[in-house]
Amino acid sequence: MATKTIRVDYLARVEGEGALDLEIGEGRVTSAQLRIFEPPRFFEAFLRGRGYAETPDIVARICGICPIAYQMSAVHAIENAFGVSVGGQLRNLRRLIYCGEWIESHALHVVMLHAPDFLGFPDGIRMAQEHGDIVRDGLALKKAGNELMRVLGGREIHPVNVKPGGFHRVPSRAELEPVSESLKRARDLAERLLRWVATFPFPEFERDYEFVALRHPDEYPFNVGRLVSNRDIDIDIADYETEFEERHVAHSTALHSLLKRRGAYLVGPLARYALNADRLPDAVRQLAGEVGLGPVCRNPFRSIVVRALEIVYACEEALRLIAAYEPPELAAVPLEPRAGTGFGCTEAPRGICWHRYDFEADGSIRAARIVPPTSQNQPSIEADLVAVASSVLDQPDEVIRDRCEQSIRNYDPCISCSAHFLKLAVHRR
Repeated sequence: MATKTIRVDYLARVEGEGALDLEIGEGRVTSAQLRIFEPPRFFEAFLRGRGYAETPDIVARICGICPIAYQMSAVHAIENAFGVSVGGQLRNLRRLIYCGEWIESHALHVVMLHAPDFLGFPDGIRMAQEHGDIVRDGLALKKAGNELMRVLGGREIHPVNVKPGGFHRVPSRAELEPVSESLKRARDLAERLLRWVATFPFPEFERDYEFVALRHPDEYPFNVGRLVSNRDIDIDIADYETEFEERHVAHSTALHSLLKRRGAYLVGPLARYALNADRLPDAVRQLAGEVGLGPVCRNPFRSIVVRALEIVYACEEALRLIAAYEPPELAAVPLEPRAGTGFGCTEAPRGICWHRYDFEADGSIRAARIVPPTSQNQPSIEADLVAVASSVLDQPDEVIRDRCEQSIRNYDPCISCSAHFLKLAVHRR
């Protein structure tokens, strides 16, 4: 068989700019590269010398779809460095605003970006011509999640109300009541969406992933937990760098994050579900069984089902938190800066988002490191591409190309989030 190259110059229906290069020779896939050419954005460098209080507003700009993930990981790292713990209703409000982000981000991906792949449509607009009710439901879900972020965060995009120690102001029960009503409707829409996506024609494809996610003693994870895997990892988030490392690759402006001992791993909905399904409420676990999800799902194409299930969970969790809400006396726990290092790790819609900050005694940042979910998933995406393309090598190039693009979209990659790393070496002669 002759050598050939299949190239996708611009990936559609993903956040950010990337491409795919697939090399085939002698009847097998010899190389699969998710090529990220979006310019690095230098957020770690921007943070150096900044005061700790500025951090949540700066890191929120890393992503317009999941700013809460960056804000929450940052404030947890700051509080960890300064020896502060946030509990009670302030902690619950953090879970609540995270629910909003999961709802809006997952709904956008499931309906507008991923579902068209399974139904043969080039995009969500064309899909709406035949599935208008579903698209309207998806947009209503996104609106409900955005509204929750607005009420708690001050605005929908890049919220401004999050701060170290808590919030600048906390909502009243009256402010949350209309949000609760919209979430009740959203919960019904989410179940309908889940049952719809579960009927899609999924390719028969599984891989033996090493799943990595936070795990909490009694909660499905958002902000807090130990880092665990389905193999032998069970560590405090402060020990992340003992097990994981980032490497430069020539074809990407984002680093590839790998397990030092084993290589690629998977973060995101499939990993959270595999490691925390027993932490879901009984009603949500029952729904999972009804739509054909076992305790573990290893088919990346079925990640759309797990995402839809997480929308149902986020709606239910938000309703539970609002029902039990009593405004706290203080909007934020006081804190005093000190020299030290702090760590934060939370579950963005796409997977764990890990932060480390080194602080001077005045609270200014000496060094920052941010590891977003997509850079962690890139090695797994490329391994999937090799396996997926290998399974359809006897098909026309267009079929191979489409299946590979769909395989990338299984991850809901946020390419812009991952493309802010760069090591620059200047050699002068």
